[in-house]
Amino acid sequence: MSQQLPDVQASSPDVTVGLNRVGVTGVEKLVKLGRRDRDPIVLMAEFEVFVDLPSWRKGADMSRNMEVIDETLETAVSEEAYRVEDVCGDAAELLLEKHDYTTKAEVRMEAEYVTHESTPASDMATQSTADIIASATATEDGTSEEIGARVTGMTVCPCSQGMSASRARETLQQLNVEDDVIEEFLETNPQAGHSQRGHATLTVQSDGAPEVDLNELIEVARDSMSARIYNLAKRPDEDHMTYEAHKDAKFVEDCVRALAEGVVDTFPDLPDDAVVTMKQSNDESIHQHNAHAERVAQLGDLRQEVSED
Repeated sequence: MSQQLPDVQASSPDVTVGLNRVGVTGVEKLVKLGRRDRDPIVLMAEFEVFVDLPSWRKGADMSRNMEVIDETLETAVSEEAYRVEDVCGDAAELLLEKHDYTTKAEVRMEAEYVTHESTPASDMATQSTADIIASATATEDGTSEEIGARVTGMTVCPCSQGMSASRARETLQQLNVEDDVIEEFLETNPQAGHSQRGHATLTVQSDGAPEVDLNELIEVARDSMSARIYNLAKRPDEDHMTYEAHKDAKFVEDCVRALAEGVVDTFPDLPDDAVVTMKQSNDESIHQHNAHAERVAQLGDLRQEVSED
């Protein structure tokens, strides 16, 4: 008869301090994202799964817990889902049921998502990618879910552009060009400014599933920067992107403000207590550091601030 092995994880720790999040990261699963009247999209998703741990318990029993987590995720992804956030919500609720010592379960998912579009000038078919971000938190009071995306675009610094415009104005004045002609030229021909590759992150969280369309969230995020970028670009497309970016130069802070305005305009039916997370990070081209700005706020507060402009 085999000896019963001790359950060390269930014993009391030497230091009785509870932990907010204990779990696993980097769990890869296939997720089928259903589309009405079309074949589903298959995503290779990476999950993070956590539960909280009370002060009286030493560990979350990681080896056995991984079996529970894998079973839970398999159950959650076994059927087509029309909302990836619901996959996280289902998994979080199942985890909460299977752990009698936890009061909160969290599931987070990221996956690369491909959209089809046309290039802006040559009108050639191409693809763009976005990182889907979805998460859910389940407690005895209910489940909140989050959905959003991280996209890449182009920004131009208004400060360096202003200096270029000042130099151009001075040069044209020295060439005896009339002032009204100079201003018309500068208005129609944006001057050079140093550019950055920008990364915009936009998510919406609410009780239950947020009533938003993932593709619309991606569009809001892509439009928040100075210009969109494309995987394929012929010379007319490159000229278009360069011109558009310099015509709409934005600081990193301006991109976050554009995200706020875009969410308010695009989702009028979202409740005021929905939480919006907006982040912008720019890979600087003339500095060794990068620029970053962000805002987390309830949608009602954003609506009030945007309406005051």
